[in-house]
Amino acid sequence: MPGQGPSDITVGQLLLTEYQTVKDEQKARIGFRDNLLYVTLAVVAAVIAAAAQAKQPAMLLALPPVCVVLGWTYLVNDEKITAIGHYVRDDLGPRLAALTASGSGFTTFGWEAYHRGDTRRRSRKTIQAVVDLTAFCGVPLAALTVFWATGDEGGLLLALSVLEALAVAGLGAQVLMYLRPAPPRA
Repeated sequence: MPGQGPSDITVGQLLLTEYQTVKDEQKARIGFRDNLLYVTLAVVAAVIAAAAQAKQPAMLLALPPVCVVLGWTYLVNDEKITAIGHYVRDDLGPRLAALTASGSGFTTFGWEAYHRGDTRRRSRKTIQAVVDLTAFCGVPLAALTVFWATGDEGGLLLALSVLEALAVAGLGAQVLMYLRPAPPRA
């Protein structure tokens, strides 16, 4: 604000600026996270088409590492999106509410909590977990199954495929672990 010095900035203004900053980060992460599913679908289609055209099942071994990297990036962004929501709801909002003159149970940023009370939220979260597990784990495991079923490859590629299966299983475990609500922060 023009004409104000550094000492004229209030705690409330700083908290609102922080709110806008973290919400901008959350918005950017949501867009990035959601696009990772589309990128995964495009990569899967391209690899499957190339493997089928070349009649080389070994090319399917490209899918697990790509899906694990994209899936992990998706999961990390999803966790940060959730963490920002927790921070706004549990820390930033109450600090800002404490600064209000009313002091009578004023709730800031009501949407942050309101949308979580939807009766269909749990089913949406479950369906999203199934989509995530299918895209980032099911597809690469199917590719590995096709590779293993052909049985024409040497020991080195077989060993690589087993390592890839372990990486996919590890990602699947992480997806399932992140399904559980985070414990409250002290």
